[in-house]
Amino acid sequence: MDIENKVKVLIVDDSAVVRQSLSVILKSDPQIEVIGTAADPLIAVKKIQLEVPDVITLDIEMPRMDGLTFLKKIMSQNPIPVVVISSLTAKGTETAMKALQYGASEIIAKPAMNATQFFNEAKIMLCDAVKAAAQVKLKRIKTSPTPQPRISMPSDFVVTPKLSADVILERGSLKTHIVDTEKIIVLGASTGGTEAIRFLLKQLPARTPGMAIVQHMPAGFTKSFADGLNKTSQMEVKEAENNDRIYQGRVLIAPGDKHLILKRICKEYVVELKEGPLVNRHRPSVDVLFRSAARYAGKNATGILLTGMGADGAKGLLELKETGAFTIAQDQQSSIVFGMPKEAIQLGAASKVLGISEIAPFIIDRTYG
Repeated sequence: MDIENKVKVLIVDDSAVVRQSLSVILKSDPQIEVIGTAADPLIAVKKIQLEVPDVITLDIEMPRMDGLTFLKKIMSQNPIPVVVISSLTAKGTETAMKALQYGASEIIAKPAMNATQFFNEAKIMLCDAVKAAAQVKLKRIKTSPTPQPRISMPSDFVVTPKLSADVILERGSLKTHIVDTEKIIVLGASTGGTEAIRFLLKQLPARTPGMAIVQHMPAGFTKSFADGLNKTSQMEVKEAENNDRIYQGRVLIAPGDKHLILKRICKEYVVELKEGPLVNRHRPSVDVLFRSAARYAGKNATGILLTGMGADGAKGLLELKETGAFTIAQDQQSSIVFGMPKEAIQLGAASKVLGISEIAPFIIDRTYG
């Protein structure tokens, strides 16, 4: 992204402290410009009339008009990419899931200012979410000068370097002999992935091979995401816990603050949750999941990389392919953001490039045809 062509952001939040802290974080990225803040949606509307932002960051619980109502109005009248900044309360996570269905591009947890590491990671995730949202392909959905307190930055506020999957799991040898076991599917996604995954799982029968999924999403939101999928899917869907088994008809979703590693014990697949640094600026990372699948499942795995910004999962998909796994990348036309799949395709990592509506029928035919 050209620095001269910065992403223009409008921050909408009823808390002056939050507006100021988000401004500080976003202004630290040279590719982002904060063009204004608003204490509620009605003020935001007036500011949008003066200058249309590329992205809006939106709180959900606000006076005069709640965030969901505002979001629905934006998406039905003049769609603008929206990043929802939500609290980690039970009500907050449930409402945030609804926001994704109403057209929000991303969910980000409100950053904590009391710990440098968490603040630095929140900065990375927030800035990346805003830049990803600016690339989202949107379609219309049918249906005051109060003094702001100064926010001091942590003294050791730094940008975390971009790390690879090596920091979590070493790459296995291509010569490793992997015996035939049950088939398994590993899937990764980011921006636009929540609805793509929802659409895909609705089409898959209960007898589908077990699945492990990494969707870039903050801690606290993945359980609500998994619970929602479980209600609409024929398969059992749950947020992964340490040593959970993966078997036919079961889908495990990586928690939002842990890397998900696939392992094999005898002929059974189990998962390990692992703490550690961000990989490709994410935790969980798709590359970590894919590398573990290449190491422990190999030719027994099918790897799927869906919509999302960046390159997380591209190298991992190639590692899977090199071990004999069949690999699928989502096509450009159906991707909300054609970043991760594009990187994988350019690496030659995809055995097949398919639209989102083609993936489930292909899996069913390949598995049982």
